[in-house]
Amino acid sequence: MKTYRTAEVANIIGIHPNTVRLYEELGFIPKPERKSNGYRVFTDFHIEQFKLARLALQVEVLQNGLRKKILQVVKASATGDFTAALSLTKDYLQQIKQERSNAEEAILIVKQILSGGVPERSHCFRRKEVSEYLGISMDSLRNWEMNGLLTVKRKLNGYRVYTDEDIQRLVIIRSLRCANYSLEAILRLLRQLSENPDTEIAVILNTPKQDAEIISVCDRLLVSLSAAEQNAYKIVSMLQDMKVRFL
Repeated sequence: MKTYRTAEVANIIGIHPNTVRLYEELGFIPKPERKSNGYRVFTDFHIEQFKLARLALQVEVLQNGLRKKILQVVKASATGDFTAALSLTKDYLQQIKQERSNAEEAILIVKQILSGGVPERSHCFRRKEVSEYLGISMDSLRNWEMNGLLTVKRKLNGYRVYTDEDIQRLVIIRSLRCANYSLEAILRLLRQLSENPDTEIAVILNTPKQDAEIISVCDRLLVSLSAAEQNAYKIVSMLQDMKVRFL
């Protein structure tokens, strides 16, 4: 069986030697045997496991325990339990598909809301009434306002007054947040809609500003979920191959 030293593994995978040691500490690869001089000895199994781990971590989808699930896949594979790893990957893949379906459904809901036009300002609500009516916590309402998603007018006594138009906007925000779109992505969409009501919702939600300092997965939710889904299919194929080669 062919063997490799730490530096050789790092060169093959394209990582720093310290990352090789880190993956070992995290349980992402099996512990390598050591020579009498203390040098680690890696095998083809380690090489393939590194490739699998790198692929699994390529897209970090964090919501609803998905990151934890993909880490369980990596660790199960590292122990040589490919059957468990395959089962976990299929569960992960199913959840990814559901998350993507939720994200796409939220876009449809927003389109339906907007197709109804801007409602007449015939009602005024206070924050507590809005919270109860829409099932949105007071903290969420405050947070959304502080992050610029909503600007609420005030009466002379300082109380916030929510109009029907505000309610429509809040329903849009709630729908997108329930599907795990980021506040930044939602704000980007709302600003674009105010400039152009016919803007393509899915495109705006998944196109962060070029000058953004930090871009999270949820700023490109549909793109990230699609990439994670494709990677999951590749992981299934890799695990099936590793099961044949290394068991």
